[in-house]
Amino acid sequence: MLKAAGTAAGAVGVAVALPAAPAAAVGYAHPGLLHTGADLTRMAAKVKAGAAPYTAGYARLTANRHAQSGWTANPQATVYRGSGSPQNYTILYNDLHAAYQNGLRFHVSGESAYADTAVAILNAWSAKLTSLEGSADRFLAAGLYGYQAANAAELVRDHAGFELERFQKMLTTVFSPLSESFLVKHNDAVVTNYWPNWDLTAMACVLATGIFCDDGAKVEQAVEYFKNGSGLGAVKKAIPVVHDDGLAEWLEAGRDQGHALLGVGLMGTFCEMAWNQGIDLYGHDDSRFLKGAQYVAKWSLGGDVTYTANTRAKGAINGWSGRETAADAAAVDPAMTRPIWAMIANHYTKRRGLSAPYLTRIAAKAAPEGGGGDYGPNSGGYDQLGFGTLAFTRDRSTTSAGGSPTGPSPSMDSPSPSPSASGAAGSGAAASGGSAAPSASAAPTGAEAAAAKSGGLASTGSTDLVAWTATTGLTALAGGLLLLRRRGRTRDGAEGRAAGGAE
Repeated sequence: MLKAAGTAAGAVGVAVALPAAPAAAVGYAHPGLLHTGADLTRMAAKVKAGAAPYTAGYARLTANRHAQSGWTANPQATVYRGSGSPQNYTILYNDLHAAYQNGLRFHVSGESAYADTAVAILNAWSAKLTSLEGSADRFLAAGLYGYQAANAAELVRDHAGFELERFQKMLTTVFSPLSESFLVKHNDAVVTNYWPNWDLTAMACVLATGIFCDDGAKVEQAVEYFKNGSGLGAVKKAIPVVHDDGLAEWLEAGRDQGHALLGVGLMGTFCEMAWNQGIDLYGHDDSRFLKGAQYVAKWSLGGDVTYTANTRAKGAINGWSGRETAADAAAVDPAMTRPIWAMIANHYTKRRGLSAPYLTRIAAKAAPEGGGGDYGPNSGGYDQLGFGTLAFTRDRSTTSAGGSPTGPSPSMDSPSPSPSASGAAGSGAAASGGSAAPSASAAPTGAEAAAAKSGGLASTGSTDLVAWTATTGLTALAGGLLLLRRRGRTRDGAEGRAAGGAE
C-alpha cells in the first residue's frame, strides 16, 4: 500500500526521543561544513590510538596521490565544462580534491606541510579564476566544485597565509551566482527538465557558500529550497512516494544507478552541512531522507524495490518540449559504489540510534571509503569528497537514564523519525533479487535532438559515461557484457551502466 506523495510512512510502535542537531550559535560555527572542530579532533585521536576503522580510512587518504604535500596547483582564469568549448574542468576538480585531502591530512597528522599545500592551491585559484563557462554543464561545475571548494577552504580558513576574503569573493562572484540562478530559472527550462541531482549540486553550493561566508540569506535560500523548492531536487520531489514499510522511492532510480547514488550522496552532504549549523534536515518530514537512502541502499545491494511510474515534462520555456516516463527501477550492478554511505549510516545509526539495516550493510561493503582519484579518472569519481570511514565513523550517542538523549535540546525542525523509517530488513532481503529493468527512453527528435547536439538546453549533462565499481573491479566482465543481478538473469552492460558524472 502506498501513501500519497509528500506523506510520511505511519509509525510502527512507540516513537523514541532522539538527539537533535547542535543548537545554532550566533553566526555560523567554523569549522562547520562537513567537519566540525570536534569531528577533526576525533579523527586525529582515533588514528593516533590505532583504532579501527579509522586507521583503514586514514590509510586510504595517505595512499591517494592528491593527498601529498607539494601538489602544485594549475589555476585557470576561465573554467569550461560542456560541449563546444576547450573543456578544462578536470584541472579544477583535481586541484580542489588535492586541497581538501591535504587539509584533512593536516588535521589528522598535525603536519603543517599539508596545510601549507592546501593553502597554496586555494590561494592560487582565488587569485586567478574569474568565470565558469560552457554548455548547461557550467551549472554542474558551479554546484559541484563550489561546495567542494568551500569545504576544502573551511579546513584551512584560519591557517597562516590563507586569503580568506579573496576566497570568499571567488565563491560569491564565480560559483554561487550560477547555482542561485539555476534554482530560480533552471537555465530557462521547464522546471522538471533537469533531474534531481542538478538542483542538489546547486543547493549544496549555495548552502556551503552561505556558511563559509556567513551569509544567512544564502543559507535560508538553500534550506527553504530543500523543503519547498519548485524543482526536482526538493526533498518531496526527489523522494516522491513513501511506503508503509519505511522505504521511500528515489525518483532517479528510474533513470540509472549511478545518478541515484550521486543524488543520495549530494543530499547527504547537504544535510550534514546543515546539521553542523544546528539545522536538522536529516530528520525533516519524518526522516524522509532516511527512507529514500534506505531504498537506494536496498536496491543497490540487489534487492527488489517498488517504483511508481512517473512522467516529467522536458524542454525550454517557449521552445521545444517533450515528455519522458520512467516506468520502473533501473537494473543495478551490486559492485557499483560511491563514497557516500558512511556519513549517512553513521548519522542515523550512531547519532540518532535508529535501525537502518540496508545503510549499515552497504556502508560496511563500501568501507574503507576513499576519495577523489580512487573511483576512476573521470568526473564522476570526483563528485564526492569521500573518506567517510575516517571522517564520519562515530561512537553511538548516549542517552540519560530516563531515555532522553543527552546533548543539545531539540530544535523546532527536528521531528523524531518513526521506527518505520528504518525499513524491514527481512531475511536475505538484499539478495532476494534484482530490481526491474529501466524503461526505454525515446531518442530525441527534431528540435530536441538539435539542441542536444549543440550542447544547449536539451543537453542535460556530460557525456562522460563510466560504470563506477568497487575498487576490486566489476562483479563480472566477459565478452563486453556486464553481468547484472536482475531476477536471476543477465543484462547487457549498456542497459545497466551509470553515468560517471553529474547530469
